Parts: sequence; C-alpha cells; structure tokens
Amino acid sequence: MMSEFAFTVPETVTFEEAIALTQSILDKMQAGELSPDAIAAAISELVKTENGARGFFVNYLTSESTIADNPSQEVVQALQSNPDTVSELLVKNLAMSAGMAITHRRNDNHQMAEGSDRVRSRTARIIELVKLPQVYQLAQSLLESAITGEGEYKPFLAKWGYDAEQRQVISEQLQQILN
Repeated sequence: MMSEFAFTVPETVTFEEAIALTQSILDKMQAGELSPDAIAAAISELVKTENGARGFFVNYLTSESTIADNPSQEVVQALQSNPDTVSELLVKNLAMSAGMAITHRRNDNHQMAEGSDRVRSRTARIIELVKLPQVYQLAQSLLESAITGEGEYKPFLAKWGYDAEQRQVISEQLQQILN
C-alpha cells in the first residue's frame, strides 16, 4: 500500500541520521510503498541541508539496490530543488569515485574498485538527468584545478592527495560531462 510518508528533516540533521533516513526512503521505494509525490517530497526535504544531501548521496550512490542505476523523475526533481548543494556534491562525487577507483585497483581491491566505478557511473547519470547549470560551472572549475594544480578546487584535490594519474582520470570524467 502506498503511503505519503511525510517527514521533516531537522535543520541540524546529522550525516548519520541522513544516511538512515535515506535508507528508509529507499526501502519504501523498493517496496512500492511511496507515491511519486512522497518520494519527491522526502528527498527534497533531505537535500535541503548539506548533511542531508551528503547522507542521501552516500547511501543512494553506494546502494546495492539497482534503484539508483536509473533515477526516477521524482528523484531528479527532488535533486533539482536544491541546486547549489546538490551540484557541488555531484561534481565532488564524480571526481572522488574516479580517483578512488584507481586507488582500489592499485591495492588489488577489485570489489571496492567496482563499487567506485558504480558510484561514478551513477553520479554521471544523475548529472545528465538533473541538467543543473551549477554542475557544469563547478565541473569546469574542478577540471581547471585538476589540470593546472591551481584554482578553486586546489584544496579539495590536495585534501584527498590525488596524484597525476588520478587527476588525469578525474579530468577525463569531467570532460565527458562537459561535452
């Protein structure tokens, strides 16, 4: 039976609480217990805060479920409701998953590498569907930093310690979404 599953996300939602809320939403989506409007409302509410959006993406993009492979129109609409936070996280998730896939392959952890590849492809698919201008602006900035080692995303790249090979792969992924 479909429910309207209304909930409010506290402004002070923690990252961990957001992960748990996302799991609840995904479980109900998979069971067919949420109407399209309830899905859109729940995810929109979640991505209003940075912790909420981060928790949503961590759970949604890494989910073992195939539900994230083809985001529904309701999910896309919900993500479009907070373009600034969502755009930043999409661009960073694309870069981080591309970079981490290399790290995992270097460590002969092919299962983790496949997980990073899945996150990267899911993120690229969401970027394609949400069509947010901010995504392309941020992707261009990150691309410039990945190529030059300077610019707005220099601290982000340094924080994660991406080497030349990883920055190259990140650049290639960003160029794909920019084309």
